Amino acid sequence: MEQALNRQIILASRPDGDATLGDFKIVSQAIPTPKEGQVLLRNTLISMDPYQRNLMGNGSSELPTIEVGTAMPGPTVAVIEQSNNPDFAIGDHVVSWSGWQEYVISDGDELRKIELDTVSPSTALGVLGHTGLSAWIGLNKFMSPKPGGTLVVTAAAGSVGSMAAQLAKLKGLRVVGIAGGPAKCAYLTDELGLDAAVDYKAPDFAEQLANALPDGIDALFDNVGDYMFEALMDHFNRGAQIFICGLIASYSNTDHPQRADHLPRLLSLFLYRFIEIKSFTLLEHLDEYPEFLAEMTPLVANGTIKYSEQFVEGFEEIPENFLKLFAGGNSGKLIAKVG
Repeated sequence: MEQALNRQIILASRPDGDATLGDFKIVSQAIPTPKEGQVLLRNTLISMDPYQRNLMGNGSSELPTIEVGTAMPGPTVAVIEQSNNPDFAIGDHVVSWSGWQEYVISDGDELRKIELDTVSPSTALGVLGHTGLSAWIGLNKFMSPKPGGTLVVTAAAGSVGSMAAQLAKLKGLRVVGIAGGPAKCAYLTDELGLDAAVDYKAPDFAEQLANALPDGIDALFDNVGDYMFEALMDHFNRGAQIFICGLIASYSNTDHPQRADHLPRLLSLFLYRFIEIKSFTLLEHLDEYPEFLAEMTPLVANGTIKYSEQFVEGFEEIPENFLKLFAGGNSGKLIAKVG
């Protein structure tokens, strides 16, 4: 009988600009054996997220990069296959940070058990995982927009943006979502109940934007940055609150874009409109998971918070589908089913 192996998707080379399939490589090695106090995990669901491009290096991010030859890190849902740790039993489902590989050893410190009785385990990677937590922290801990004001969410059909938009609606805000294509915009208004949706791919984007913002922007939850932020700048109201959650439009940039310099305009907005810009790193807020889950799990379970998931079948399909994140080719949280 052929011995099972642990497949890993490693960083084969640092990207030169946009990541390509050649920057990844699938390798195999023996499945490790847990020592005392350790467990062996078998990943069943693997998350693909835009920030993982930052970890590959040669980009605009200041996040620490991983070494070439290292398995791509990221959140997963896993099953305990072997346990030498009294806190975990064989068959337990957990969330881990074991990344793009099929098996991994853990001492249990970074694992979080998940219950399967009210929600799907896949939600632990999206709406009830890091993406949902990012939106929840941004709206609850860093922003305090007044009910009735207008909040704009960029990449609003994505896993973070859709959560932020719905949370803002629950707070009584008028919410305008920006997304790419008529189908995503229809999802925002028809399914999520946003007040307006603007298609940034449409030739009349600027006109659509102006029509959706007759009273300007009181708050912005930005996942895109770059050209999108520039398009929104002149709509900022006095005292507008800006929360930067992601900059997907520029993750592959190593040089400043060759176009108009908008810094003087931004400084003028700081001075005369008193706008406020905030951001955060999620790693400093992981201790808020219990509060987040206590509030959001019932809302997800009863359908108050809606979510969209897109599944990829097969471990080897991860790199190609990961790259689609940067072309707007996915809808909702992108997850690979691997076991």
